[in-house]
Amino acid sequence: MNPKLEEISLQRKRAHTKLLANSSKIYDCFLTMERLAYADGALSRKHKELIGLGIAVAQDCESAMQWHVEQARIAGASFEELLETIEVAIEMGGGPAVVASRFALEVMESIGVKPSR
Repeated sequence: MNPKLEEISLQRKRAHTKLLANSSKIYDCFLTMERLAYADGALSRKHKELIGLGIAVAQDCESAMQWHVEQARIAGASFEELLETIEVAIEMGGGPAVVASRFALEVMESIGVKPSR
């Protein structure tokens, strides 16, 4: 894995562990909200992860881009679905989203997501 991506994952895990160790009630509520928000419903978990990715690209949040690319892939998203999500985020976010999309594409490459064609 790319060293930058490894560091982002480590930072996310360290923060998660610290918040749990400190019995953060707000973080506990956030985890419950996250679990419920991404559960299959009228939209599948895969589609919800793709929505999360689009928002992460538009907001230029590298940690969220990495997380949602990985989670969408686990939920069955294809290269094409990930790419189209990034493209919609570019349209919504303009030039800054184009710059942010480079990171999401790097994450896809680092976890081996390739076109199915």
